[in-house]
Order: sequence, then C-alpha cells, then structure tokens
Amino acid sequence: MIHVLGESVRHTGHADVLREGLDGRTGSRAEHEKQSDEEAHTMISNERQEHVMSVRLASPGAAGVDPPKVNDYDSFAKAYAAVNETNLVNAYYERPAMLALAGDVAGRRILDVGCGSGLLFAALGDRGAMVSGFDSSAGMLELARRRLGVGADLRVADLGSPLPYPDDTFDDVVASLVLHYLEDWGPALAELRRVLKPGGRLIASVDHPFAVNLIHREAGREAECDYFDTTNWTVEWTIGGQTALVSRWHRPLHATIEAFTGAGFRITVISEPDPDPAASERFPEAIAAMPRFLSFLFFVLRAE
Repeated sequence: MIHVLGESVRHTGHADVLREGLDGRTGSRAEHEKQSDEEAHTMISNERQEHVMSVRLASPGAAGVDPPKVNDYDSFAKAYAAVNETNLVNAYYERPAMLALAGDVAGRRILDVGCGSGLLFAALGDRGAMVSGFDSSAGMLELARRRLGVGADLRVADLGSPLPYPDDTFDDVVASLVLHYLEDWGPALAELRRVLKPGGRLIASVDHPFAVNLIHREAGREAECDYFDTTNWTVEWTIGGQTALVSRWHRPLHATIEAFTGAGFRITVISEPDPDPAASERFPEAIAAMPRFLSFLFFVLRAE
C-alpha cells in the first residue's frame, strides 16, 4: 500500500494534513467509498492534542464562489502558524528536508520565498545565513516579525510579480511549498533566476504529483485530476474553529521539470526524503503506520 501524507499549504507558507488516501483510514477502496466526499475528512493532531486541523477536498466549483476568500491566510494566520510549528509534515518532514538539502549555509545570502511566520527563515539564520524573506500575507509577516525581531528583512510581495531585490543578490533561494500555488511558473522562476547570483541554488519543495493524483483517486474523484494535466484543486480547512478554502495547482512531473529547465535552471537533486528521525518519538503511532510516505517532492537546482 502506498501511504500519502498530504499537506494543506498556501501561496505564502506551509501547513498540512495527515491522511492515507483522503480520510486517514486504512482498508480497502470499497471501505473508503462507504463515505461520501462531504463526510470524508482527516483529523490531524500531534498526538499530544495541542493543535488539531481537519482537511477535506472541497466540493467541485467551491473555489469559484467567492475568489477573494480563497487562500486568505490573513484571516487565520495565527491558528495556521501554530499548527505549522509542531505538526508532522512541516516540523518533522518538510522543514528538516529543506535544511538538509541547504547544507552548510553559514555566510550565505538566502531569500526565503513565501516565508510565512518565519520558521524556515529562523532556522537558516540560526545556521549562520543572512536571510531575507517575503510573503503576500501581511498577517503572516506580522507573526514573522514577532519571531525574528524588528531588524529582520521582511517584505510584502507576490511571487510571480517583480520582486524588490537587485539582480544577482542571493547565493540561494528557498521556495518551501509555494510554487504550487501558481498556475504559470514562468514569471516567478524568471524573477528567482534574476535575483540569484550565477551558479546560485534554488531549493524548492512542492506537492508530490503522484500524491495529489492518488488523493483524488482514493476519494472517487479521479475525473477532477488527470495526472497528465495541470489542474487546479481545492481543499477545505477547518482550523481553530475557522473554515477556509485553499486552492493550488497539480502539475505532472514532466511539466515541473520542463518549467525549471526552461527558466535556466539545472536540476542537481530530486529528493523523496524520509521523515526526521525525531518524528518517531513525537508521532509514534503515525510513524509506525507510515514510516515512509508520499507527500512532497524536493529539488535542488543551479542557476546557469
């Protein structure tokens, strides 16, 4: 059985969902299909019940009802950041993987794309990097300023628009769970290539395309997500008593690779990592059931 540990992230940061298929249960496909899409959902906690979040696929067309309310992270920034800080897929899987790929960053200038509440920014700074960050959510940046201090280089900006940095500024760019919020990666990758020094690195994580497709198949909604198409998909989060729609783009592996190479990047690493070893102590039941799982796909690329 292929286990899926999916996420519920956004244009500006990083959150998650623990699930096997869609609804977090084991068993046959027939057993899964006993529940409707509306009933199928996942409760995720850190097994110490500090923070809980439920996620399910939204009904078809939900994202088009009121577009301004989709990916509105200002509206639940504090609750979102609290879950992100301690859960399995962010704190014990995605961030450790990004830091491992970054390696020794002492003295390097790094741009944190979609820095959210500043967790990855802080970890890179603790390792000696000189970090700048931007996010489209003013609410998330306020949390980042509280974490990082008033002297931190934090700016409001949109990935895909011109960025407020000179050419050839950064040794590395980290794009943690952010590119998959864009349908067209071309303008964003062109800007990231511009602000990188020649030979600089782009270290990126995105939804694993196999996982997104599998989630839809397990929910009986495979017609909504053809693996080979670039497809918008939407989930409904319930977190801290609030409900929100989060929408992002599934992109097949070949389209992901073509976007990177077409923007002038050379792929040096593609990674499907294991969870951090500390996860087995923090989440013993989840790791015992799923010691390895599909969730995100990680890349290290060089600007040519």
